[in-house]
Amino acid sequence: MKALSLAATLLALATAVPTLRAAPPERVDSDWILAKVVQPVPARTAFVELRGSRLLKRPLRLQGEYRRPDADTLVREVTTPYAETTTIRAGEAQIERQGKPPRRFSLARAPELAGLQASFGALLGGDRRLLEQHYRLDTQGTRQRWTLTLTPKEAVLQQALQSITLYGRGAELRCIETQPARGDAQRTLLAGAARAAGNVTAPGALATLCYGGAKAQ
Repeated sequence: MKALSLAATLLALATAVPTLRAAPPERVDSDWILAKVVQPVPARTAFVELRGSRLLKRPLRLQGEYRRPDADTLVREVTTPYAETTTIRAGEAQIERQGKPPRRFSLARAPELAGLQASFGALLGGDRRLLEQHYRLDTQGTRQRWTLTLTPKEAVLQQALQSITLYGRGAELRCIETQPARGDAQRTLLAGAARAAGNVTAPGALATLCYGGAKAQ
């Protein structure tokens, strides 16, 4: 009843004072976005991801959790449809998969991964100066609904990556869309968007959630 009363009051004010206008939405800039997406460690967030492949009849839907136990470590844990944990720390990646021995390799063998790790560390730490060493930054939208696109500057990254686009609402980073140099875009839904995804597996529905649409049906 209180909610209905409040709604009625707001409606009455809107109709009784026609000259009263809402303030225009504030345009967004990269400093504001970076300040909002900072995640003090330790941090963790759920994710949902759709992986396409010519070998699969339909895209593979992955879900799990990203963790940053400390500022120098990034953990990606897949829980469905299989169990796999990837840990990136101290210039090395370790991949542990259920029923198989752990695999380790130096990021020096995959400089694009090293660049991505440094960039995401800068992103989650709000370090614009370090981020701009690797990417050109472009922002669009308002503080209510925004995008931040990262375009690689370095040739080694450009060979693997065309762009990374972050989609958010307010202070919430909801989706990361990675466009490789070759192939289809990969979308990782986070936080509220991952929760809204439920059991959705249709690429179009997940793309809608990524871009800020309502809960998919």
